[in-house]
Amino acid sequence: MLSGLGVIVQAFLRWSETARAGDRAKAANALGRAYLQSPMGGEQHRAAALAMTYLLDDPSPRVRLALAEALADSAEAPRGIIVALAEDQPEIACTVIARSPVLTDGDLVDLAGRGDSLTRGLIAARPHLSRGVAAAIAEIGDEGEAVILLENETASITRVSLRRLAERFGDRSDIRNLLLERENLPADARHMLVSHITAALASSGLVRTTMAPARIDHVTREAGEAATVAIAGTVPQSEIAGLVEHLRAAGHLTPAFLIHALCTGKVDFFAGAIVALSGVDDRRVRSILATGRVHAVRALFEAAGLGRDIAVAFVEAVLLWRRAASTGNSGGISAELLTKLRRSDAALAPMSELIEMIEKLHRLEERLNARCYASEISLAA
Repeated sequence: MLSGLGVIVQAFLRWSETARAGDRAKAANALGRAYLQSPMGGEQHRAAALAMTYLLDDPSPRVRLALAEALADSAEAPRGIIVALAEDQPEIACTVIARSPVLTDGDLVDLAGRGDSLTRGLIAARPHLSRGVAAAIAEIGDEGEAVILLENETASITRVSLRRLAERFGDRSDIRNLLLERENLPADARHMLVSHITAALASSGLVRTTMAPARIDHVTREAGEAATVAIAGTVPQSEIAGLVEHLRAAGHLTPAFLIHALCTGKVDFFAGAIVALSGVDDRRVRSILATGRVHAVRALFEAAGLGRDIAVAFVEAVLLWRRAASTGNSGGISAELLTKLRRSDAALAPMSELIEMIEKLHRLEERLNARCYASEISLAA
């Protein structure tokens, strides 16, 4: 036989059978708060929990919502009741999904998998979201949920999840912008987004009405390559291999791209690319590039798949880079290399694209130098 609160709970159950929904909702909220705040004994606690469990089947959503509101913020709320409320109709489920600390990562992943877009959006917005739950949202969430996740400043999102979001939603400008703002975005994912940006520019109505198709293709290709080289120059050492593999799979590791990287001083990336293309270990590649004899450098480039004529051009570029590095002046490599190649007897066919790229770099350097000079003159005046 129950005593104290147990008798009250028993009376509550009898009363709830005939009470109006509004009164039952007030009582449900009071019962939930009493469970959390009153110094109950074990039997009393169990009786209150049974009463709340009984209310899970109340026909009025107002009653179940009132119970959810009472329990949502407490880590002491009964787990079974919280899980049941999280699977109730949206208005009720939202209350506990968004707030309850009782729900575990496993619960949240399960709810994300079985729930709808609203459920996943609420999960994505939870404070201090764990890596595992964020990964689930990144994998199965739609665009809106991905935006919510990326805007959640307290969510722990791994680089793998960021890459997955770039793969799935790189063509969506709002998600692209949110991803590009993240310093820990992997370099290969950043390149994916750059590719989407160039594609978006090429297909925009303004560009199509002001430029010929051939010109659009030329400009976007150059812009994409310049952006890729810029990314390669800032990528941490630990990410170089991943970016190289990504670019190789996408067909971007062309001789023209590699000479661009080398002439602009992206030597760490260049070395990583040669490691991947030649199969020679990293330490050996770096040693050859830094101090190896001419025939060893040429053999390395040929092992990387470069033809003999092109390999000779890369050897010249490496020698110029060594000299520039020793003097601390990395500028002007493209101009000197262009002069050397024009004087050589190398066949033009395999070298034409390479020479074209070096000429572009040289023109860009001249324009940058002119801007710097004009700026200095302006400041002096």
